[in-house]
Amino acid sequence: MLRVGNKAACLACRNLVSTNMGVRFRVPLQKLHPLSRAIHHRYSGNTNPQRPPHRTAARYFTSMSRLPMRPPKPPPGSGGRGHQQQRNFWVASLAARLLKLRYILLGSAVGGGYTAKKTYDEWKEMLPDFSEYNWVIPDFVWELSEQIDLDKLAKALPEIEEILFDGILPFFPQLKYQRMLERLEKENKELRKVVLQKDDKGIHQRKVKKSLIDLYSEVLDILSDYDANYNTQDHLPRVVVVGDQSAGKTSVLEMIAQARIFPRGSGEMMTRSPVKVTLSEGPHHVAMFKDSGREFDLSKEEDLAALRHEIELRMRKSVKAGQTVSCETISLSVKGPGIQRMVLVDLPGVISTVTAGMASDTKETIFSISKAYMQNPNAIILCIQDGSVDAERSIVTDLVSQMDPQGKRTIFVLTKVDLAEKNLASPNRIQQIVEGKLFPMKALGYFAVVTGKGNIYLDGMLKAHQVTTKNLSLAVSDCFWKMVRESVEQQADVFKASRFNLETEWKNNYPRLRELDRNELFEKAKNEILDEVISLSQVTPQHWEAILQKKLWERVSTHVIENIYLPAAQTMDSGTFNTTVDIKLKQWTDKQLPHKALEVAWETLQEEFARFMAEYKGKDQDDIFDKLKEAVKDESIKRHKWNERAMDSLRVIQHNALEDRSITDKPQWDAAIQFMEETLQSRLKDTESVIRDMVGPGWRQRWLNWMNRTPDQVRHIRNETKNELERLLKLHDEHTAYLANDEVTTVRKNLEGRGVEVDPVLIKDTWHQLYRRHFLQKALSHCNLCKRGFYYYQRHFVDSELECNDVVLFWRIQRMLVITANTLRQQLTNTEVRRLEKNVKEVLDDFGEDMEKKTHLITGRRVQLAEDLSKTKELQKQVTTLIET
Repeated sequence: MLRVGNKAACLACRNLVSTNMGVRFRVPLQKLHPLSRAIHHRYSGNTNPQRPPHRTAARYFTSMSRLPMRPPKPPPGSGGRGHQQQRNFWVASLAARLLKLRYILLGSAVGGGYTAKKTYDEWKEMLPDFSEYNWVIPDFVWELSEQIDLDKLAKALPEIEEILFDGILPFFPQLKYQRMLERLEKENKELRKVVLQKDDKGIHQRKVKKSLIDLYSEVLDILSDYDANYNTQDHLPRVVVVGDQSAGKTSVLEMIAQARIFPRGSGEMMTRSPVKVTLSEGPHHVAMFKDSGREFDLSKEEDLAALRHEIELRMRKSVKAGQTVSCETISLSVKGPGIQRMVLVDLPGVISTVTAGMASDTKETIFSISKAYMQNPNAIILCIQDGSVDAERSIVTDLVSQMDPQGKRTIFVLTKVDLAEKNLASPNRIQQIVEGKLFPMKALGYFAVVTGKGNIYLDGMLKAHQVTTKNLSLAVSDCFWKMVRESVEQQADVFKASRFNLETEWKNNYPRLRELDRNELFEKAKNEILDEVISLSQVTPQHWEAILQKKLWERVSTHVIENIYLPAAQTMDSGTFNTTVDIKLKQWTDKQLPHKALEVAWETLQEEFARFMAEYKGKDQDDIFDKLKEAVKDESIKRHKWNERAMDSLRVIQHNALEDRSITDKPQWDAAIQFMEETLQSRLKDTESVIRDMVGPGWRQRWLNWMNRTPDQVRHIRNETKNELERLLKLHDEHTAYLANDEVTTVRKNLEGRGVEVDPVLIKDTWHQLYRRHFLQKALSHCNLCKRGFYYYQRHFVDSELECNDVVLFWRIQRMLVITANTLRQQLTNTEVRRLEKNVKEVLDDFGEDMEKKTHLITGRRVQLAEDLSKTKELQKQVTTLIET
């Protein structure tokens, strides 16, 4: 019945009440919609719109439902009378129901839409051919129906659907029963949703208990995380979905999950890694990743799009550089009302040819992944075959036949059957496929999926249990749980035996150590490293300054001696000495010294950090952490950037320190002299070593140390040249640092007179080292004299013998080193050590989230054994809980 009022499709007909026998008016005609009045006047014969002939119209509409059918030609040999009476009966009934439909169409002038037209067209295609009975429907009804605003028709769809199916179902018993079944399933789904929602609310009021499928899924997740060297076979059941690329396996999965959860691509490979989907029933249709807390609402299109995008990102991330597919599994759970509980694994589609852009081994990799899942003797193989292409082009069916020759765990699904009906010349081939007579493979069951509006079901080519996603889901779920029941206890015994073997190996090899897996070891190492960094902040200021001062002088001493002191001191003039020193010190401070100082500070911090690491390593620390600690140290130092503002402030401090020439007390003077002596003695020692290398070892060294001379040394060229130049220095004790050309010529001639041929370059090189030794010896003698020169310096006495400007220079250098070391120490303790500690924490956090990094840095049989033992214990616990549930 079409009830008017709340559910009427249009204001024009809201006061009409439709029955199987006709229509009557309940309100005055003036209050009807103009379209209703037009219908009324057209068949009442009344030209006065002010006078509503209620009875005339009622009689007409009632009589329309009783019009006799136009009699078809009777079959030969029969009077045609009984046949005509039988057809008159059902056609009259059908016409009455169609009148309901037409009035809804007419009354929907103010409600509906494009969707209504589309749905109506689909329904119309399902009806038998009524062209023979068009005379029953008045022409004006068809004319008015063409004027209906289809954008407002959607509100009438539920009533149209009821009338339409009530009219045609009596003639098609299969559709009738299917319709009844769909209604019952829908009602059952709504009832289960209500029950699950109530149960979901009760869960929060009691202790949360995981469902059976969730427990089972966790076991599979633990198994999938095992290392490839793990020796326990995983024989727990899964539903493995395999098929040729673009065969429609993802679509079948989505029909079972009741949502479009996978990314799509036109002809492009979208499934790049295995996707494990745990299906279970729940009050809300949601999805969630194993390693994420976000819940995707599958009833919302934006959440569906976000889920598909996330799956695609995870797939691409799992694929290593240069590869096309990955064996890394993505775990996803889907819950919803009426969803069958099972675990499915969607695998990349099998391909026959590697196309451009794919890795050359893509085909073999996909075969390898598929075989790895299918060779599990308890895996259910859901084989998806494209029905729209020739069966001979299938690749996956041969692969399935190899893995399951007897078909004891294979379920075959033929997709795109509607396309197959149109494309194949012989539709009987479809029937052969679903009966298991065409392919060489065997299966437990055969199903067909119709994606369009094919007539296969209506033609009786498929049996009722071979169609609908509901039937497929039930069959797969039943097979899955049957396999679980048969295999889970046997698998529990395998885990128990594996645990015993692993525990025995641990006791024999690591009896005094705890069984810590890689994550636990990382946490232990993390605490040790943080302790070492904290110890770095406890270094005393005196230690920092002593190290910094020593290292800085080692870095700059050569420049001070060779580029500042010697050029100034060899001028032999007090005024020139001070001027040269001031200029060179200013240039050095502006360009090089601050950079060198910061380099020294940064290197010192690194060395102290490494020293603490090494010291802790010797304190009964586990050597399994050495690789990790070294990586943390290197990465932390790499990330560390010194404070940029330190350079400018340090330059000013150093410049002020070098400008000061006021030695205030005798201890400072003595310290400067000691510093100068140590420096000059070190340089003199280095110079004498160079000279010895030039002339070669003496007879004592040759005999005692088994040292030989070079060919030049054997010929005594260097030795003769040295002796000649030493005689020159004795004659000219105040000789300058440079040897004049005429002096070079004189030396050369003297050597030639003794039969020694020598190059002028060799003479100058030898002179440089001999004069350097001569000058340093004199400077040390002068330094000894200046020990008593503080009195003259303090009173500014001018005494040529006690001009100790070189002592003042070394005091300035020494003071600069002390002040610089103090400044750098403050920067280290106040800023840089803390920043390094922060970097170490960040690196440890980053490494902690990177399982691949941890696997690389914490290695060894001990680690692998502990992890296998930990996982086996967890597996045994989970499987025991699963069995008891």
